[in-house]
Amino acid sequence: MQRNWENLSNAIILQAVEDYRKARKRVRTYPGQTAAQATIREVERFFRSWWFAQLTDVDGEKLLERLKKEVVR
Repeated sequence: MQRNWENLSNAIILQAVEDYRKARKRVRTYPGQTAAQATIREVERFFRSWWFAQLTDVDGEKLLERLKKEVVR
């Protein structure tokens, strides 16, 4: 049963990462894209949230920092 919760937690986090990457790419291509900007803000809040900390031991700030560096490349 514990494994199922871990799988669900991982899936939630991976979806947030995927959403963040897509939104950053969209904003880079279309800077005025407000929906993508809203997604970025929402995912950033999630990575800094209490809920994120309950789902994983990963440091949300470090994950966010790493994702932001990906965009620079």
